[in-house]
Parts: sequence; structure tokens; C-alpha cells
Amino acid sequence: MDTLFKDKVALVTGGSRGIGAAVATRLAQQGATVAVTYTRSPDAARSVVKTITAAGGRALALRADNGSPEEVRSAVNTTARTFGGLDILVNNAGIGAAAQLESMTVSDLDRIYEVNVRGTFVATQEAARHLPPGGRVIITGSVFADRSPFAGQSGYVMTKAALAGLNRALARDLAPRQITVNLIQPGAVDTDLNPADGPAAAVMRSATPLGRYGTPDEIAGLIAYLASPDAAFITGATLNADGGFTT
Repeated sequence: MDTLFKDKVALVTGGSRGIGAAVATRLAQQGATVAVTYTRSPDAARSVVKTITAAGGRALALRADNGSPEEVRSAVNTTARTFGGLDILVNNAGIGAAAQLESMTVSDLDRIYEVNVRGTFVATQEAARHLPPGGRVIITGSVFADRSPFAGQSGYVMTKAALAGLNRALARDLAPRQITVNLIQPGAVDTDLNPADGPAAAVMRSATPLGRYGTPDEIAGLIAYLASPDAAFITGATLNADGGFTT
């Protein structure tokens, strides 16, 4: 464990698996105290906490549906209260709901928006009450905001594109307090929700110049950089980590 984030507190929403779990673990390895939220994976969230604490770190798992403003606010405030502050917010929680245009319901659309966009806004709004100068907000989006290779993704793509605009606006809002806000847009990343041997893998690989899926650790490394002091002059940026998918 190194000390890059010594005395820093981070909250990673959707931190029980995939990219979120990798981010939480990476930040903890570099000295941060970390809270993760989860919705339906308590065992996975406890596993992340166990991994961190076994290595000598401090961690906490909190159940919070990113689609519920009350639960999101509670997770932010519980993290700050438990650990004495909040320095880094990683807005990673998100969902997808593939459906053809004709069959997508308004309820489906509302749910995707509530989790992916409104939850990110609410978490950042609440975190801003705690973040000090030098605080960091990092949002996980998707390269599908720039390039949509499949039909049936309109609701998901809409919300990920909205995050790009929200990122720029939040960066302006928080810049006077020297708090940075940045957006990561991963391409195909090998997770349990999007496995490198899944049904869409061949298409995604063929459209990715590097010819492979990324790993959660590769995305976590980029997020850790944006959370670090070295990234203090980067804000409002959108960084694609996609193996060249959008080139």
C-alpha cells in the first residue's frame, strides 16, 4: 500500500463489482479510505471491503440505489460522517437496458435516467457540501455517447451523452472552489456485465483497433490519476479509454 491518497476519503458509487470494485481497490491500495455503494450485490460489496481491510486499509459498504435521491444523499453523508470528510467522489453507478425503440417503455427510460444521470447529479450536489479545495469528482460514462454501434441502445446512449454535458457544467460550477470534475468514457471492458467472451464481444473487438477488451484495472488506473495531485489542472475533460474505438 502506498501513500498517494493518505488521509483522503473516497466514495465510489456502484463499487461492488467490475470497474467500480477495481477503482475502490486501487484507491485503497494507494492509501485512501474508501466507501462503496451497491444495490443488489451485498456479498460482492463485502468482498471488496474485505480485500481492502485485509491489506490494512479502511472501507465501508453502503446499500444505496443510485435512482433514489434520498439513498444517494444518505450514502454521501454517511461516508463523510463515518470517516470525517470526503475528498474524492467517483460516480460509477449506472445501468443499461437494451430495447428496441418500439418496445422501450417510459418507465424503462425513466429508470435509466434516474440511475445514470439524476443519481450522478444528486451525488455530486451532496458531495459538494463536503469536498474541500483540491477535491475530485470523476464520472464514468461510455464511448457509446460518441459512437453507437448497435440498435436498441437509445435510452442508454442518451443518458451517457447527457453525462458529457453534465460533466462540463459541473466543472464550471465547482472550479471556483478548486474542485475538478472529469469524465471517463470506457469502451469495451471485460466485466461480468460485458464479458470479453459475451455475445457482443466479436463485434466490439472488430471495431476496436487494439483488438481486445480493456480491463477494469486499466480504467481504475486512469481514474486514480485524475484523483491524484498530478491532475490538478485537468477539469471538464472527457477522456476516452476505448482501445481506439472512437478513432
